[in-house]
Amino acid sequence: MTLKNPCFHQSFIKNHAPFALHMHKKFNWHHSNGCFMNHWKLPFLNTLQKKNKKALGCYDAKCIKAMMASSNGNTNTKTYSVKALVAVKRCGGVGILSNIVSDCLDGIKQLIGSILVLELVSNDLDQKTNLEKKTIKGNVHEVEKKDDGVQLYEATFELPKDFGNVGAVLVENGHHKEVFLKSIVLHGVHNGPIDFTCNSWIQPKHHDPAKRVFFSNKTYLPSQTPHGLRRLREEELLLLRGHGKGERKCYERIYDYDVYNDLGIPDISIDLKRPILGGTQHPYPRRCRTGRKHSHADPRSEQKYPFFYVPRDEAFAEIKQIQFTTTTISLGLSAILESLDTIFIDPNQGFASFQDIDMLYKEGFHLPPLEPKWLMFLHKVIPSFIKVANDDKNILHFDTPEAVKRDRFFWFSDEEFARETLAGVNPCSIQLVKEWPLKSKLEPQIYGPPESAITKEIIESQIIGYGTVEEAIEDKKLFILDYHDLFLPYVSKVRKIKGTTLYGSRTLFFLTKQGTLKPLAIELTRPIIDGKPQWKQVFTPASYSTDLWLWRLAKAHVLAHDSGYHELVNHWLGTHCALEPFIIATNRQLSSMHPIYKILHPHMKYTMEINSLAREVLICANGIIEISFSTNKYSMELSSMAYDQLWQFDLQALPNDLIHRGMALEDLNEPHGLKLTIEDYPFANDGLLIWEAIKQWVTEYINYYYSSSSVVESDQELQAWWKEIQKVGHGDKSKEPWWPDLETPKDLIHIITTIAWVASAHHAAVNFTQYTYGGYFPNRPTIARTKIPTEDPFEEEWKNFLQNPEQTLLECLPSQIQATLVMVILNLLSNHSPDEEYIGQYMEPSWGENQTINDAFERFNKRLKEIEGIIDSRNGDNTLKNRYGAGVVPYELMKPFSRPGITGKGIPYSTSI
Repeated sequence: MTLKNPCFHQSFIKNHAPFALHMHKKFNWHHSNGCFMNHWKLPFLNTLQKKNKKALGCYDAKCIKAMMASSNGNTNTKTYSVKALVAVKRCGGVGILSNIVSDCLDGIKQLIGSILVLELVSNDLDQKTNLEKKTIKGNVHEVEKKDDGVQLYEATFELPKDFGNVGAVLVENGHHKEVFLKSIVLHGVHNGPIDFTCNSWIQPKHHDPAKRVFFSNKTYLPSQTPHGLRRLREEELLLLRGHGKGERKCYERIYDYDVYNDLGIPDISIDLKRPILGGTQHPYPRRCRTGRKHSHADPRSEQKYPFFYVPRDEAFAEIKQIQFTTTTISLGLSAILESLDTIFIDPNQGFASFQDIDMLYKEGFHLPPLEPKWLMFLHKVIPSFIKVANDDKNILHFDTPEAVKRDRFFWFSDEEFARETLAGVNPCSIQLVKEWPLKSKLEPQIYGPPESAITKEIIESQIIGYGTVEEAIEDKKLFILDYHDLFLPYVSKVRKIKGTTLYGSRTLFFLTKQGTLKPLAIELTRPIIDGKPQWKQVFTPASYSTDLWLWRLAKAHVLAHDSGYHELVNHWLGTHCALEPFIIATNRQLSSMHPIYKILHPHMKYTMEINSLAREVLICANGIIEISFSTNKYSMELSSMAYDQLWQFDLQALPNDLIHRGMALEDLNEPHGLKLTIEDYPFANDGLLIWEAIKQWVTEYINYYYSSSSVVESDQELQAWWKEIQKVGHGDKSKEPWWPDLETPKDLIHIITTIAWVASAHHAAVNFTQYTYGGYFPNRPTIARTKIPTEDPFEEEWKNFLQNPEQTLLECLPSQIQATLVMVILNLLSNHSPDEEYIGQYMEPSWGENQTINDAFERFNKRLKEIEGIIDSRNGDNTLKNRYGAGVVPYELMKPFSRPGITGKGIPYSTSI
């Protein structure tokens, strides 16, 4: 008998697809769209199976059974029936052999006995013994198959009248493969139905003998946990923490910490050894521990395997995995890395003209046939994309970025150069000039005189009709991009690498009456190096041809610095890397029943998997960053220095960040309690709307569960969580005074709002227009390959510059392979997945079951929709020139919702790409 109109809650958290497996010694494991299978030789096929293959799906009803019995064998007749609707994600086979193997093994299993065993757990203790009540089991049979790949089953349980409310379900998988369990809904129970949102892979018991526990969607603080569930709550957290030993297996769910000791490949070449990030020498956030064997050439470093462990439920869902692969194929990534023979022979070969760059978007490259040696290179550089290596079209073609569509020459404009510091892909570095003269804080005996070469006279000659430098500073009119002190210590190191160069740089801007920024001066500095004294020069906008081209070259260097800082500091470090310890601690210290776990859970999806992919492809030795960015092999070391000198948790909150950079002042009479220094600052204007919306939602949520400071202070899980983040996850910063206390609901609101902001809106602001602005790489070069012609010029070098300045600029810009690699990656990173979950759009199931929380979330959703309208209105306001104008890309990054693809808008819950 099946349920009529069953109450089935569709999952809000989509299926996770597995990551690639390496070759195990004992078995040859195969990826099978969400399943793992042993590739065994089969001596026979059951005759019945041959005749009835349609009944042999990946999770046929005959293959999923549960033992129906009372665990204590009690024959108590005072029972009542409870029905459960179980939703399982069906696995898709890959190829005929996969299906035959799966069918046969499923048939063998059905003869052996039970496959998936469910046990109901009571909230209550036995009144007589004061011990946990015995669990109850029940049979499972198929109800229906749904078009979305979900298979529904029904189980019947006989519960004693005094069993109490069901608070948990234990699950044991006797299958030979993992099973993705989406949900369980109990009907016929007291105060029912009861929902269990699972969304997790259940491993075969020969891999993991421990029964999986799933708690109902009800939310409990630790002190409020029903007595019958307390042991399970504590034991589940112990299992997730692990014991810190051994190598992690692909099917495990253990969350633990380690330093970044897997970025180098010293066993291949000692030149590929990289520093360990994390510790006193190179402070850094911690990553998820994998426990891999250590390198022979460098015992402190882990060996690199094709398989990168992340806890099983952190892996990409099938749709997300397909999105990565499909996008990569469409761009011809395989062709770039395997077929550009001339580029690989001379990796420094640049573009001959800007017309050749334009051809990337018009006709693309017609590439020579694939060669096996480049296939090997692809496997080393981007192993996750090896499946697309045989794209036989051999045409490399890019979509025209939105900025180029609107204005082909946008990148040449000084006004656009300045505008993008407020409304571009990196709007988080611009800051107010507060002191004059500008001075370095680096040691003069090592790096040279600290005084800037940007003098008062240079500035005042650029702001004729306004006044003095002092007046401009007092009126908050001068702003700066300051990459001087962070980059200068790496100039000498980087310049020993062929094909790249580096300076320390400062770029000054003036705030005009129109509310836009006007570039005033660029200073490039080379420190004391190889016996040569410090060299520095200031470049200004000019009409004279020679000075004009030098200014353009100086801008190219600054843009390379800005690109590097954006990618390594504001993007990777500030969102991906810094968030991982919060995710690890949340899973280790907060039960899935905890209200803070539930509000953070949407903000954690896919982050650990994407971070793992970054370590595998982007930030590793000889990865995309090292190949294509000015800082080359020192990129991650520079990121560590930025963490040490600049990262503070309190400054990750948007209002604090704006105040710290001088971009806002506290003013209770202004909206959001802030007065912006630049009124038309799109990132700040729109960002504060999102910040306030998140804060209001978090405030209502937390105030519901935490009525007083004593409730916060007595929450042992919460206090352990916050302590572990500081002492372990960000242990290199544990003694810093800026860590917020966690004593009051207000403290907790600020902490959770900050984490949610960073994971969602801040990441969106620095990610989803990367292709819009960087897809045309002259606008945002990631590397400057040649020094400025005026630095110790050779006669022939200077002559070539005077005769063909455009060629000098092209030689400074990225090479063909560098440019195309970065364009592929930026396209990939700027893409929204079809299964993207946008902030405020999808509700965690537990929130819908609580009317107060449900109403608060609905208000959150409504406010986000209102914000979309406000942003549209702002983008249509012709007085806001930093977001409106002929050829100007409107600022839509803070619009919460988006369609799939490259849209330049949409705020996913999590740092998921």
